[in-house]
Amino acid sequence: MFLILVLVLCLMTGDMAMADLKEKMSMKVPTMEAKDFSYLFDNLEGFSEKQLSQHNELYEKYVGKVNEINGRLTNADVMSANQNYSEFRSLKVELAHNLNGAILHELYFSNLTPDYQDPPEELVEMIKQDFASWNDYIEDLRATGMASRAGWAVTGYNYRDGKIYNFIIDQHDLHVPAYVRPVMVMDTWEHAFMIDYGIDKKGYIKAFFANADWNVMLQRLKSALQTDDLLEKSTI
Repeated sequence: MFLILVLVLCLMTGDMAMADLKEKMSMKVPTMEAKDFSYLFDNLEGFSEKQLSQHNELYEKYVGKVNEINGRLTNADVMSANQNYSEFRSLKVELAHNLNGAILHELYFSNLTPDYQDPPEELVEMIKQDFASWNDYIEDLRATGMASRAGWAVTGYNYRDGKIYNFIIDQHDLHVPAYVRPVMVMDTWEHAFMIDYGIDKKGYIKAFFANADWNVMLQRLKSALQTDDLLEKSTI
């Protein structure tokens, strides 16, 4: 009888602990709100309103999925989580895919502008510290975009060595470089250009460069450098 009582108490305690955990998690459900990029519609050279509005709609769906997954995680069974298959694992994996999809799209739309300006000299000089010239950087980023599959070409500041690189990210969550901050993002998924360019990826990349906001890239890079100054290299 004593053993049965102990077993019942243990089960009750476990259920209470699970209930407490779920209650705490439900109180901290993050919510992501889509940003407004409608100012770009029909205002970018080489991009139709239809192309941009449909692309933006896809971005908003990623935001919606982030919120849906975060909501489902509050009720996921954490006690049955395992690496082979579990609801918890599936939700966590899909959260990374959709969150990266939302954020990369925000960075992409934010570094496009209807008021193109040549890259500021300050940015050119910063780039030349890690590339032979500005043109070499552009050609490397162009090649990165062509080599990317369904995914992204990203210029990023590497906090590990303090240098600028161009990276390929396939999908949203494959080959994502660690400890790197994106400063210029080019979407290379076909949905970013198929309406206007069909399979002419080169034509799309040319149009991207004609609308790139190099001032935004400069500000992101400056922010990355300021953050770098606050980091202790010994923690890496």
